Amino acid sequence: MTTYTATRFELTVTTSEPKWLKYLLLSIALSFFSLFLLLPLIAVFTEALRKGIDVYWLALTDTDALSAVLLTLTAALIAVPLNLVFGVAAAWAITKFEFRGKQLLITFIDLPFSISPVIIGLSLVLVFGIHGWLGEWLTEHNLKVIFALPGIVLATVFVTFPFVARELIPFMQAQGKEEEEASVVLGANGWQTFWYVTLPNIKWALLYGVILSNARAMGEFGAVSVVSGHIRGETNTLPLHVEILYNEYNFAAAFAVASLLALLALVTLFIKTYIENKNNNTNR
Repeated sequence: MTTYTATRFELTVTTSEPKWLKYLLLSIALSFFSLFLLLPLIAVFTEALRKGIDVYWLALTDTDALSAVLLTLTAALIAVPLNLVFGVAAAWAITKFEFRGKQLLITFIDLPFSISPVIIGLSLVLVFGIHGWLGEWLTEHNLKVIFALPGIVLATVFVTFPFVARELIPFMQAQGKEEEEASVVLGANGWQTFWYVTLPNIKWALLYGVILSNARAMGEFGAVSVVSGHIRGETNTLPLHVEILYNEYNFAAAFAVASLLALLALVTLFIKTYIENKNNNTNR
């Protein structure tokens, strides 16, 4: 039905476009994609494998590289579930209830989109650093945040927390409150309503937000760079490890590790596409 409507729309004289315009727009889009997205991606894998598979594998199995992989995955595994809980709670509150400061909460959710990640990292240093607002208290209790895993997790949470909420809010607004209200009328409590009514309806949007949050968490550079301290084998995530290798002119290893990040991005893209297709099929 959709295909027939689109075809009929294009065949209408008043709404059809010349073929040359369609081909021009398509050429511009494909040229942009090839030049700015596809070509750099091909270059990364080409440079990574330039010196052979042995050098490539050696770079990936290096002790510092493995430490960077473990730290990146650890930070993501901590930050993403936290963002999932916050995103669901924020979306639920914003879409299902009316309260003072609602618009302010929505504005705060968008805050990481408007602030440079470097500034986010610097603000964390000013609060949790040795000479920061909480530095003296943290030192007295032998707690280390900056230049350690907690600081990296905090930076990752800050830059990624809008993704889940921003995916859920418009989706839940479009669904309305009728099903939840009917569930309450039938005697269900809040947890039962969420588990059996709300969650099945938002599961694909929720997974989509989690995938985006995870992708940003693993690829974050600016905020993590400020709070990590660049301690090799301890506080370097994968993006930071790539920077260090590149600055040392170890290009083969740098591109090898970068290709690993690119592979993670491609896997994320495929999962995202699958979830979008499932979501579209569910809504039909």
